[in-house]
Amino acid sequence: MKQIQTSRPIRLLRFIYTLAACILIEATVGAGEGIAADKNSKVTLVYEHALPNVPGKSIKGVLVEYGPGGTSSAHMHPKSAFIYATFSKEAIRSSVNNGPVVTYRTGQSFSEMPGDRHSVSENASKTEPAKLLAVFVVDTDEKELTTPYEK
Repeated sequence: MKQIQTSRPIRLLRFIYTLAACILIEATVGAGEGIAADKNSKVTLVYEHALPNVPGKSIKGVLVEYGPGGTSSAHMHPKSAFIYATFSKEAIRSSVNNGPVVTYRTGQSFSEMPGDRHSVSENASKTEPAKLLAVFVVDTDEKELTTPYEK
């Protein structure tokens, strides 16, 4: 039987899954530094590394923790950002580019394209906390990962 050669996108996806697991483990022991906070939420940069063989690009892992009923303000991400978000606990409601509000549950994920507007990001539960991990691929010199905007 002929072996199928793995393409680069599959390897990148495996790398992101592995990174996400490592970040969630690291985040549960308190690593990282707070970046911003909104209503009953906390955002922590938990990983940052220049991508080898991709000059000028870096990968950054951001843990977003929402308390019961917690929310984030409407925001945009940098034009250089590609974001993969995965959910680790309970449910989070989200809307990108004024699309429908979707409720994501543990193990589900979505992607955001460069410059997307994130109009809704909130914990769907009023009684339980929720977490998500956002993995950004951005220009290495990018410092601000979110910019607030009015809905």
